[in-house]
Amino acid sequence: MEKLIELNIENISSEHICCAISDKKCADSYEAKKDWLRKEFNNGYVFRRINERAKVFIEYGPAENAWIPITAFNYLNINCFWVSGQYKSKGYGKALLKSAIEDAKKQGKYGLVTVVGTKKFHFMSDTKWLLKQGFEEIERISSGFSLLALKFNDDSPNPKFNESVKSGECPNKKGIVVYYSNRCPFAEFHAKESLVETAKKRNLPLQVIKLKSMVEAQNAPSPATIFSLFLDGKFMTTDISVCMDSRFDKVIDKLK
Repeated sequence: MEKLIELNIENISSEHICCAISDKKCADSYEAKKDWLRKEFNNGYVFRRINERAKVFIEYGPAENAWIPITAFNYLNINCFWVSGQYKSKGYGKALLKSAIEDAKKQGKYGLVTVVGTKKFHFMSDTKWLLKQGFEEIERISSGFSLLALKFNDDSPNPKFNESVKSGECPNKKGIVVYYSNRCPFAEFHAKESLVETAKKRNLPLQVIKLKSMVEAQNAPSPATIFSLFLDGKFMTTDISVCMDSRFDKVIDKLK
């Protein structure tokens, strides 16, 4: 098994962050994600990955500082958690998760928490796999998201979704509305470039909302603060490919 390394303020400029490694059109968004990480490292954020040019990594930090609309005092929140390609089924997922569990126990946390799709959602962790590792579903909302927790003690308080996500709708009920943040190196480019042309071709009103702070993210109408698309007020998808003209109708038609 290849070595796991942790990124920090000192090495992040020279180390890759897994996603969008070769996607030149997302170069600005890639740097924006690095800038986001630099700030979050000061809040106890962890980015741990395999020491290879591959998408094998985990990101987590104190849930109180998470850019997610949840309340989970004294938990660590897992954000992105991804093992891809030739590294699947070789123990990397368990090794990365184990490292987060060990950190949580050292810090005296109640456990780990993460947001997933009740069924598998794009750009979100594998729900079934996490349940097999001991996570349990704590709460489920109508838009298709579940809040999972791995509690070290059954008596610990349960985390919960914030009220802002309970309706599954956003305030603007006309056309396309997208919420995104720099947590992902793909989101900004596609939300501000690809989707503009896609919406224009379909004569659909478009509002793109960038979540620029932890407070804004914790009050967002969707738990998927990397990228969430609403249509006529209703949550539709976390799939960033929906921004592209060739994919929009296929993705939306499947969801209707």
